[in-house]
Amino acid sequence: MINCVIIDDEPLAREGLANYVREVDFLNLGGIGENPLELLHLIDQQKVDLIFLDIQMPKMNGIEFLKIMQKPPMVVITTAYPSYALEGFQLNVLDYLLKPITFERFFKAVAKARDYHKLLNGDHAKQNEDYFFIKCGNKYEKIPFEDILYVEGMQNYVNIYTDKGKFVTMLSLKSLEENLDGRSFIRVHKSYIVAINKINGIEGNEIFIQSNRIPISRNYRQGVLEKVVSKRLWDGMSKKLWDKK
Repeated sequence: MINCVIIDDEPLAREGLANYVREVDFLNLGGIGENPLELLHLIDQQKVDLIFLDIQMPKMNGIEFLKIMQKPPMVVITTAYPSYALEGFQLNVLDYLLKPITFERFFKAVAKARDYHKLLNGDHAKQNEDYFFIKCGNKYEKIPFEDILYVEGMQNYVNIYTDKGKFVTMLSLKSLEENLDGRSFIRVHKSYIVAINKINGIEGNEIFIQSNRIPISRNYRQGVLEKVVSKRLWDGMSKKLWDKK
């Protein structure tokens, strides 16, 4: 369940969004406010996963609020002004809805929120889903687990290499590892996670996946050999010795 709040100074807009929220079974309406200062009070009272945030409001507009808020939850902008779209996405908002908002467009936005929430909270395995969404610049990309070749962790982001190309997103390697199925993926280096079924070979301290060479660190090598190789090793030498008996 995603706990959401609505912040908008227009009564009809608040009522319309609240009615939409009540139609979606994975959303819970945790509160309604008229300006960002009321939002601070709502966040202090409860855990907020998603904010529907207007821009033009008294006391402080939504964009100004996002600039000063540290580690905000997921945010969907709801406004009548398209000119703020670029600035909103630069502040990592999840989506940007222009009023009047249709239910179809609203549901598309909250579906993104649901998928992203599951990724952040490790729920995809429980739901038996086979994909997740990541934010790449101003676009949300759907990544099927079966397409992943390997993941490379950088300082503040990760590179996800797939059959369809490379995707860059602002996630830590640790948080991504926690959400990947440990039966299908394995950490092989402090900076690399690989898909076990995409491994073509292992030689020395390197893993071969298609034309890529991924390093195996000393700390992970034994675990990689045990999990990836040992259970499926057909030992040709053992067979030859057996034949001589």
